[in-house]
Amino acid sequence: SVPACCSARYNLALLAFFGFFLLYALRVNLSVALVDMVEPNTSLAKNTTSNVCPEHSSTINVPRNTSGKKYSWDADTQGWILGSFFYGYIITQIPGGYLASKIGGKLLLGFGIFGTSVFTLLTPLAANLGVGYLIAVRALEGLGEGVTFPAMHSMWSSWAPPLERSKLLSISYAGAQLGTVVSLPLSGLICYYMNWIYVFYIFGALGVLWFFFWMWFVSDTPETHWSISHAEREYILSSLKDQLSTQKSVPWRRILGSLPLWAIVVAQFSYNWTFYTLLTLLPTYMKEILRFDAQENGFLSALPYFGCWLCIILSGQIADHLREKQNLSTVCVRKSFTLIGMIGPAVFLVAAGFIGCNYELAVAFVTISTTLGGFCTSGYSINHLDIAPSYAGILLGITNSFGTIPGMVGPVIAKNLTHNNTVGEWQTVFYIAASINLFGAIFFALFGSGEVQDWAVSGYHLHRN
Repeated sequence: SVPACCSARYNLALLAFFGFFLLYALRVNLSVALVDMVEPNTSLAKNTTSNVCPEHSSTINVPRNTSGKKYSWDADTQGWILGSFFYGYIITQIPGGYLASKIGGKLLLGFGIFGTSVFTLLTPLAANLGVGYLIAVRALEGLGEGVTFPAMHSMWSSWAPPLERSKLLSISYAGAQLGTVVSLPLSGLICYYMNWIYVFYIFGALGVLWFFFWMWFVSDTPETHWSISHAEREYILSSLKDQLSTQKSVPWRRILGSLPLWAIVVAQFSYNWTFYTLLTLLPTYMKEILRFDAQENGFLSALPYFGCWLCIILSGQIADHLREKQNLSTVCVRKSFTLIGMIGPAVFLVAAGFIGCNYELAVAFVTISTTLGGFCTSGYSINHLDIAPSYAGILLGITNSFGTIPGMVGPVIAKNLTHNNTVGEWQTVFYIAASINLFGAIFFALFGSGEVQDWAVSGYHLHRN
């Protein structure tokens, strides 16, 4: 095979890594800033102190910057603000996959992140104009981000040799986790020492900067890349020659009738339910139940995603090793990684609800739960490329549309279940997430596949991967 170092495909993985890093930084900064944007609700604190953990803060009090404007939004409004992103996000998934297969992923991904960055820069202005404007700007950010994963999957279908799939994809998508890791504590510190508006200005500006690098260094296919070596181009093209379809029309009916695709849909819906509930509400849980202040909150909220990031990178290497050296079938690797990545988190999430005010354990359990979820990236998450490389972007659009519903519904349901912020209410939230996870894992284990499906190859000759 062609050396990985400095190769065009690994450069693509690296730039994609930074792109997804910024995408998630732009996505989660609001959940941290929101804690600072909202007037502290004093009436709530009085009646629930009996069953909430004691105030706990070891940090020296630094004069805190309070120049940021405060808004009086109630819990339900906050739920809508946090959920609004996903209303835009869900709309562009399938069109994103379809467009990527037509115009290529490079422009789509580039402008998706560029657009999101611009709207992030406009967030403080929108908040000032009123809740409706803020919700609209967040939904527009969602529209921009919605095309990114299908566009990336579509690019990988012409860039990733089958036996390097788990590695390359796990590098590029791991950026999302690291973006969460860095932006949660960083947003907390920016809110603390500066003012919450800078959370949006700093990350937005970085996104615009990334866009120029992406447009300059990346191309849609190995054939059109300006600096790829001849050996690498041949290596990639020859490894993919039996896997891609030459037919121009998309076999929609056969795609939608495909059980292996629905297995991915169910798995992704279930996994995201837990993931999004935690992503949007972990800062709140730590503040209201475990009583951490914003600075500690940022670092501890980030810990689970750091674990997940490590797990994604490592499991990507392990998955390809098992397929190449141990000759394990693709489907066996995808299913076992999905089971570990969904049942593990369910167990630890439920446990996290039961240890009362033991901070160390609570943080440890949530961290282990999210870390194990990283196995899913080399499980169901890149399975689209196994079953239909030619239509991977479109398949991802379909599964991500379903996978976005939990982002819209989960936080709203969780906010509604936790009006009094008692430990009992949060246990219910964790229970629901865990049982959904369990169902998804079992469904994928029963119906997932690792073979290129016959409808995905023109001429319908089965190609065993």
